Amino acid sequence: MLRGLYDWTMAKAAHPKAEWWLAFFAFVESSFFPIPPHPLLGLMCLAEPKKAIRFALVCTVASVLGGLFGYMIGYFLYEAVGAWLIGALGLTESFPVAACYIREQGAAAVFLAAGTPIPFKLMTITAGFIEMNLLTFLLAAIAGRALIFMVVGVLFQVFGAPIKRIIDEYLGTVTTIFVVLVVGGFIALTQLGGGGEGDASDHPCTQAASSER
Repeated sequence: MLRGLYDWTMAKAAHPKAEWWLAFFAFVESSFFPIPPHPLLGLMCLAEPKKAIRFALVCTVASVLGGLFGYMIGYFLYEAVGAWLIGALGLTESFPVAACYIREQGAAAVFLAAGTPIPFKLMTITAGFIEMNLLTFLLAAIAGRALIFMVVGVLFQVFGAPIKRIIDEYLGTVTTIFVVLVVGGFIALTQLGGGGEGDASDHPCTQAASSER
């Protein structure tokens, strides 16, 4: 089913209103949709490199707005909607860990999730649930989402279609390493992804899965 959903999403790259679809997927992915907008953004940039920065900007703005929507779900509707969404996405065990890291690291935790493979929707709903400062949340979300989307747009705009191979092979790794170094979030990255060994298990946030709000 997930594969079919992915194929359906990718088919929108050739749609006459592809930009609107890109904005839609970027918005919903930040709050509840399981398929990230990155592949669709890449296909659209590949088809029209001269519009790459525009596409990346659309993706960034829509994703941040979607993140704000996720925040509102966590803030106002966690019991009615948020908890069900977290469970449907298979992130129930990661939720208390995410809450712990946001409380400890604040903007750094949100920025890390916005610019790396950590599920951004997990952090947006969690940030609202713990009532993180809204301005701090927005600034971190803008910085992280702009990093991961605008880099793609700029590379396509400057180098054109040939950059696709480099992006496919290296962008995710380079971006992740860069963000981890900036925020010192290696432990958060491994723990939120379900991993972590050794001394990391002694960190207070690794014990959060068994606690509640």
